[in-house]
Amino acid sequence: MPKNPLLQFKNIKKTFSGNEVLSGINFSISSGEIVALAGENGAGKSTLMNILFGMDVIRSTGGYEGTITLDGNVIDIKSPKDAMAYGIGMVHQEFMLIPGFSIGKNIKLNREEIKTTPISKVFGKDYELIDKEKINRSSLQSLEKLGMDVDPETLVRNVSVGYKQFIEIAREINKTNLKLLVLDEPTAVLTETEAVRFIECIKKIAKEDIAIIFISHRLEEIMNLSDRTVILRDGSLVFDKPTAKTTKKEIAETMVGRNLNAEGILNKNRSFNEKDTILEFVDFGVMMPGEMTKKVNLNVRRGEILGIGGLAGQGKASISNGVFGMYPTSGVVNFNGKELSNQTIGGALTKKIAFVSEDRKGVGLLLDQSIAMNIVFTQMQLNHVCLRKIGFFSIYDGKEANRIANEMIKKLDIRCTGPTQLVGALSGGNQQKVCIARALLTDPEVLFVSEPTRGIDIGAKQILLDYLVEINKEKGITIVMTSSELNELRSVCDRVAIITDGAVQGILPPDALDVDFALLMSGEKIDA
Repeated sequence: MPKNPLLQFKNIKKTFSGNEVLSGINFSISSGEIVALAGENGAGKSTLMNILFGMDVIRSTGGYEGTITLDGNVIDIKSPKDAMAYGIGMVHQEFMLIPGFSIGKNIKLNREEIKTTPISKVFGKDYELIDKEKINRSSLQSLEKLGMDVDPETLVRNVSVGYKQFIEIAREINKTNLKLLVLDEPTAVLTETEAVRFIECIKKIAKEDIAIIFISHRLEEIMNLSDRTVILRDGSLVFDKPTAKTTKKEIAETMVGRNLNAEGILNKNRSFNEKDTILEFVDFGVMMPGEMTKKVNLNVRRGEILGIGGLAGQGKASISNGVFGMYPTSGVVNFNGKELSNQTIGGALTKKIAFVSEDRKGVGLLLDQSIAMNIVFTQMQLNHVCLRKIGFFSIYDGKEANRIANEMIKKLDIRCTGPTQLVGALSGGNQQKVCIARALLTDPEVLFVSEPTRGIDIGAKQILLDYLVEINKEKGITIVMTSSELNELRSVCDRVAIITDGAVQGILPPDALDVDFALLMSGEKIDA
């Protein structure tokens, strides 16, 4: 334990509905230190950080036991406003930005630069104006620290998911009293290149004597970024060691409490009929802000798992969104030899094509409905599953929905209290698994999955990837998987298409050389 820690958690305990979710957590962090906080979903990481940041969910459920000290003094954080006053900043896994505001206004929200006017000098502060030039200048300084070349006047709704994450971080480092920064899965939406740049930026921030708690499931990042690694499992602290004295394998096995298949899955040497094309993209373009594609030409072979990768902003995320009518498109998509209409949102669902969006909260879920309702919802709309006829009316069959949901909960290891639990109360990783369960229930011929393991811990990630391979092999479902994690694509896909500048730069087998993937992502051609 450091001699003069900036922050200390002392015997922190927390219960929800009589269930102990944190049982006596003790650890500390010093100024300028980077601590990686790891653990499976449900291990207690989010609860501990919610306590630190004074989130309402802690106060409304009876508070917590134990003490938190900052600079040697016991502090009582009752709200996020209190946390910020103490110099604690937090970037949550789910974005907390205002889409209709500019980047600059989001960064300086509630801390706006003000300028006096002749009227305000006479009548008081109520007549002062926001100084847009100062706001943009200050915001730009924080953005440049993160290596971002973007106009602060740009509206947040017009930038890609990866850019939004950098904006969240820029907002926190823009605060003058920042002492401790909590980052919850900050690289989950970043490409590998962006993540490397981000890590270098965080190291620079730590050198300014700012302590950083870095929540991540990416073992490579934990090893490259953190000074210490702390692991929670089932609400208990089970590991606290200098990162230099541990290994990725030890961290992974400690997180899940069991041995892992470190090599994952590799679908190499599978043969396909090159002429048996289930999907054909011809000059396909999608006008998705920040991820626009121009002319994608690509054939998807029946029964394969095709990966789509590339850097943020190059267009990979728009392909699946375009197929499902989320944004205007050009060109043609043929499905089983016939042109697929994507003029209406979700129209592809009627053709036995399913989609798991990267935006699980904005697109994928009914947050105030049960797990069961979320899982059966699409089938209920398409095929009247879980609806009972009573005269001229149809009513929801909760018993049947719960039965179906229980099967999917077991298959995907969804951590919950049961099928009636509200989806909004689940962790991010478990919400993602509910999205996948709903898509699979439609018995699709083709399944599009975009960032399927975003925010999912390493153990659950392996379960999910194994399950995707299982349904591909046993049910013959063709899978098109978009991911920012190249290693994830290479572990399960038969081929990986790299999208650069809105087009397919090249397609490689998963066991191709690292340098070949790097060249394609940087816009270079490689020798066949």
